[in-house]
Amino acid sequence: MIALTQKEQEALLIIYKDFTKFYNANSVSKVLGITQVGAMKLFKRLEKVNIVTSKRIGKSIIYKVNLNEEISRKLLAFALINEAKKYERWINEFKSLYKEGRIILFYGSASRNYTQARDIDIMVILEKEDIKEIDKKIKEIQEILPKKIHAIKATKDDLIKNLQTNNKAMIEIIRTAIILYGYDDYMEVINGFAGF
Repeated sequence: MIALTQKEQEALLIIYKDFTKFYNANSVSKVLGITQVGAMKLFKRLEKVNIVTSKRIGKSIIYKVNLNEEISRKLLAFALINEAKKYERWINEFKSLYKEGRIILFYGSASRNYTQARDIDIMVILEKEDIKEIDKKIKEIQEILPKKIHAIKATKDDLIKNLQTNNKAMIEIIRTAIILYGYDDYMEVINGFAGF
């Protein structure tokens, strides 16, 4: 069994969620707050066990998650779940919105610093016919929370179309969001964009 360190999990999430950019050891080291040599060692270890793949572009070696390997997909799912565990409050707050096939994303200023945030941003990926149900449930949750909930509702097809057309706002949400529910469905969509 391969165990990932916290920094390795964070590196996987960076190169997976921010799929429109090419990351090398130098750029990842800056985001993670580690040395370039440390990031290089991290990627070499992950590449050796087929968790990431690399590609040379000019003088740089860039990395992506090796989505062809089941172990990579499982470790990535674990990293997403582990990341969400830090947001237990929001997992509980928005539990009523989830059912099989839905994805609940938590993003924006409240995900970084709740006390400073003006509102709570969520995105719900759902079936079109479920919009009224979700609106009702959001209204119920809103009665309890002191800050306004700003909810974007979209279908999987809407999400895919926005990512295909490089919609900057949608890509930013995907890059920064915490996946509260629907990891498998989320990965099903993002896997189509995150590889080489």
